[in-house]
Amino acid sequence: QVQLVESGGGLVQAGGSLRLSCAASGRTFSTYTMGWFRQAPGKEREFVSAIVWSGRNTVYADSVKGRFTISRDNSKNTVYLQMNSLKPEDTAVYYCAADSNPRVYHPTGFGSWGQGTQVTVSS
Repeated sequence: QVQLVESGGGLVQAGGSLRLSCAASGRTFSTYTMGWFRQAPGKEREFVSAIVWSGRNTVYADSVKGRFTISRDNSKNTVYLQMNSLKPEDTAVYYCAADSNPRVYHPTGFGSWGQGTQVTVSS
């Protein structure tokens, strides 16, 4: 498994931007598919975005498509989530996740998780 630590969350006004980072430990980071998920109060954890090991393929939830961008720097063992045009409904704890071969882009498909970082978007 890989250890993951998220950072970059905070409070931002609607329409603003934040960039989340997820630093991973372990020499095999470059072989993992990395994902971002989020969980709002009272709701289930949901998929936001994922990026394969090479960075060539990315996937987004419809709710964030066109506003969020996932990227990775394998030389730094870090994956990023650039969030633009933020909305109050984006408020949630954002989690970074990793898996060598996720079966699905769903929380059950990922084996390693960070502790989460809070993102709050005010209206």
